Amino acid sequence: MAVVVKYVVERNGVERMTFTTKKEADAYDKMLDIAESLELMLEKVDVPLSEQQIESLALEIAKEKDQFMAVLKGAKELPSKPKKAKSADTDKVADIKEKAAS
Repeated sequence: MAVVVKYVVERNGVERMTFTTKKEADAYDKMLDIAESLELMLEKVDVPLSEQQIESLALEIAKEKDQFMAVLKGAKELPSKPKKAKSADTDKVADIKEKAAS
């Protein structure tokens, strides 16, 4: 039997994602912190958005924060994302919701 270490990111008592490395879990947790802060900002804008739209928009901005930062700093072209090589290791992240559904 093998011992497998898993890092679980939990928010408000709800398990969000599980990772195989602490670095990946910390990065995801930080992205969720950014999204939470963005939600508070977006709630104050003078544009009619539903709660779901605010949450989705904040999460997408947090996921692409580097590109948004470049645009906000006045970049003419968006920085391109480095392409990740596909391998058997690429499935390191497992969505807990998907596991629970099976």
